Amino acid sequence: MTDQGNNNQHISRNPFAALFSSVADAKQFASGQKPEQSAEPLEDSGESHSESENSVSDSVDENDDSVAEISRSFRSRQELCEQLNVNHMIQRIFLITLDNSDPSLRGGNGIPPRCVYLEEMASDLDGQDWLDTDNIEQALFNRLLVLEPGNNLIYMTSCSAVNLSADRDAGDTSAIRYLFACYQRSKEEVTKVPEKLLSFAVRCKNLTVSNTRTVLLTPEIYVTQNIYEQLLDLLLEGFRAAQPEEVFEFLEEIIAGLLSDQEVRTFGEVIVPVLDIFQGRIKDLDLCQPLLYSYLDVLLYFSHHKDIAKVLVEHIQPKDPANGLQYQKTLLGTVLSISCLLRTPGVVEGHGYFLNPSRSSAQETKVQEANIHQFMGQFQEKLHQILKNLLQRSSETRHLLLSWLGGCLQANAGRAKIWANQMPEIFFQMYASDAFFLNLGAALLKLCQPFCRPRSPKLLTFNPTYCALKELSEEERRNRNVHARGLDKETCLIPLPPQQPVESAQSYSLLTENLILTQLTMHLGFHRLHEQMVKMNQSLHRLQVTCQDAQRSGNPMSDQLLEQFERLMIVYLSTKAATTQPAMLQCCLSLQASSAALLVQLGVGNQGPEHVALSFPLPPLQNTVLCYVPEFFAENMGDFFIFLRRFADDVLETSGENLEQILNFITVFMGNIERMKNPHLRAKLAEVLEAVMPHMEPVASGAIQPVVFQRERAFCSYRHAPELAEALISVFVDIEFTGDPHQFEQKFNYRRPMYPILKYMWTKESYRESIKHLAHYASENLEAMNPPLFLRFLNLLMNDAIFLLDEAIQYLSKIKVLQLERDRGEWEGLAPDARREKESSLQMLGQLGRFHNIMSNETIGTLAFLTSDTKLPAPIHTLSRGWTDTTLPINKITMLCLQLP
Repeated sequence: MTDQGNNNQHISRNPFAALFSSVADAKQFASGQKPEQSAEPLEDSGESHSESENSVSDSVDENDDSVAEISRSFRSRQELCEQLNVNHMIQRIFLITLDNSDPSLRGGNGIPPRCVYLEEMASDLDGQDWLDTDNIEQALFNRLLVLEPGNNLIYMTSCSAVNLSADRDAGDTSAIRYLFACYQRSKEEVTKVPEKLLSFAVRCKNLTVSNTRTVLLTPEIYVTQNIYEQLLDLLLEGFRAAQPEEVFEFLEEIIAGLLSDQEVRTFGEVIVPVLDIFQGRIKDLDLCQPLLYSYLDVLLYFSHHKDIAKVLVEHIQPKDPANGLQYQKTLLGTVLSISCLLRTPGVVEGHGYFLNPSRSSAQETKVQEANIHQFMGQFQEKLHQILKNLLQRSSETRHLLLSWLGGCLQANAGRAKIWANQMPEIFFQMYASDAFFLNLGAALLKLCQPFCRPRSPKLLTFNPTYCALKELSEEERRNRNVHARGLDKETCLIPLPPQQPVESAQSYSLLTENLILTQLTMHLGFHRLHEQMVKMNQSLHRLQVTCQDAQRSGNPMSDQLLEQFERLMIVYLSTKAATTQPAMLQCCLSLQASSAALLVQLGVGNQGPEHVALSFPLPPLQNTVLCYVPEFFAENMGDFFIFLRRFADDVLETSGENLEQILNFITVFMGNIERMKNPHLRAKLAEVLEAVMPHMEPVASGAIQPVVFQRERAFCSYRHAPELAEALISVFVDIEFTGDPHQFEQKFNYRRPMYPILKYMWTKESYRESIKHLAHYASENLEAMNPPLFLRFLNLLMNDAIFLLDEAIQYLSKIKVLQLERDRGEWEGLAPDARREKESSLQMLGQLGRFHNIMSNETIGTLAFLTSDTKLPAPIHTLSRGWTDTTLPINKITMLCLQLP
């Protein structure tokens, strides 16, 4: 091997060669450092020994000087290379430079394709064209102040191809997004730089964090940018790219810095503008917009972060806590108001759901409803997670959120008043919307699910004395966990006995608060929507009949009537879609069944930690807590099951064992005035019973027969069938005297659902035997001081039938008079208003006549099947059978006469 080859091999193995960009550069440097050789040969080779020694000594000294000089040169070169690497790292991370030289003169290794040239800083440094540890902070600050960084972009390499992503990254005008990108690049550098440069790479990462904190604390410096919008956009981009972890890590470091130094601005002053921007954007989003769910993910992050969550719950406190509408105008209220319901009641223009319903097929409507249900499921699940996070983050956020909920429900208590439905203009100026309460109820229902099992021991920790507490101070509410307000004014299942003291607890569980707040929310929200749907259903039927009549007669008003029908149908379909979301209905079903099981346990006096089996006769009440349970617990249950029967009958088939809990509740409370004083509420339980029983009505040709297997099984296998039948007859008798001034008219509406129940019970052996037993007891005690229950029942049936038949005949005579006037042409000369009044009177009389005749038919029919069994006691059978045979023909004649043209 030649000397030159040996030298090349020696240099390539030299560890200092790594400081050069290539082995060729190292060789060039080494060749320039070699000592010059003397050109002249020695003339006298016979030098003395001493001269030779001196020559050797001088040569050694010269070599020592040369080694020191070479070492210094290597150290100088090493420092230069280190500085070069630092400069390149800064350029890669921050995409800035002081070097504006020809790109072809730069090495392409480790240099980004584009950088922002800091011209002013370069001129101030007077010829220094590199960035280092001393000037990086100033350089980054200058870069953030550049108004249009895209105008200062330069090519860093000789490649002049179009590179849009490089241009976008280097010329980013958003300070927050730019700093986050620098943070990402610095993290990448930390993982791959040599150990000598690691500390500086970490310093660059920390610089991005500290500068972001400075930007957030002094946003007024960046006059052309909205810094808080940029922070929100950064979170949105993170969620939409499905990679939010790096954004979270970046924000965690920034938040730690903001919390450690709050002299310039408090943490809340930084976050509140972001929350305001969030609210301003989300209020215009629709339920089915995918962007909405990215915003909800951001809100989920806010609720999950302890410090942001505290700012959030403080931010949503309303300016006027007594105004119900103010809660809807908060950030949380704005989110809760998003729904497929009309934004402005009665205004269908701009509504994006169920357009042109009369021209849409049933399948198209069903598909659109399913689509809405899918989005609603996602939306309400995120709402549930947000509330759950706020409750779990800290005791402070829990207290503030529960205070918000308690204040909101108290301020909106007027929603349940009768006048609220009659004065919509005032209603919408005072109270939060239906959408707000529907979504709030759905989220709270999900929070209740961990204990919503009929035999869950957790249910028995519920303490109803919570509802008896009156005015408490804020400190007491915090310490005792009492946040609902005004419950002491609610009517309870039974009055508080005069001698019974109120034994309230020192503090109440979250389960107690959650259950009460959820039931109160359902009372204020779901109840009203149910009433609206019933009224709309009736109005649609009337409009449809009127519109068809107008079209057949060629009335010019037919187009206007059709438009009214279309508008009302849009409202109805939207409301139905909002109220029949499957997951929400299942959660509500679990809650109501669990509430029924809980009230039964309270009704039998169970105060232990385990459920006790229901048995009859019921024990006497002693120190019962039913006097603290608001009536809206039972009203909500009734509303919900009646709603299911009308609008979502298939859900009842999924209830399984829940039906048994409902039957238990009805059996215990419906006929028992000691446990439920309100006769109207007990009569409503009969309607609930009618709603959950199997219905076998004939269906239209081609229609699918509803599945009733679960309901049939629950009724047929019910263990307390005799007591249920007796409770039904008992409430039938009790509602004769309710104490209400309109009790006479009301009782027929209350008794209407009882007839099909009795008819169904009569077909089942266990129920029929129970009714026969009551009849036998009545026959044996006909002369008793207090008439037996069944005897009073038969007496009322016959009285009702006589009255209803008489009323039906009177309506028939009035109808005949009006028909004769119309047929003789007497209406032709009347003014249009007078004629419309006559037509309206005829129609109303016909409806009243039909109602009274149908009710009399039901009453006589009940008497008929009760007397069809010859095994009934002779006095009872003879009395009722003879009366039935007399009145039934009259009833049939009246029914035929009421078939108006």
